[in-house]
Amino acid sequence: MLFNYFQMDKKKKYYCYFLHLYPRYCDHSAWTEKENQLIGVHFRYLQDLFEKKVLFLAGRTVNEPMTEKDCGIAILEADNEAEAKSIMENDPAVKGKLMYAELFKFSLALFRN
Repeated sequence: MLFNYFQMDKKKKYYCYFLHLYPRYCDHSAWTEKENQLIGVHFRYLQDLFEKKVLFLAGRTVNEPMTEKDCGIAILEADNEAEAKSIMENDPAVKGKLMYAELFKFSLALFRN
């Protein structure tokens, strides 16, 4: 079943942030235990946001070997852009300098529920 944009609650504000690995981490063989642990903390951070109904969707491109074009995406529901930016900046992968991120306002058009 498709969800119609016109049936949405227009009061909700959505934002997305794109995540990119810093180039030195595109090759997983260069990862140490520190990076492996950090990616786990990053995933648990997203899981927590999902359980709190702040995170709408998260995922990543799957290519091996990874390149600078590969990315992850997190779509958030937040009260305002400052809140969304804070969520992005507090992502452990961003804080830990494993990934860099960029925030955008986002408009949901069609999705399945």
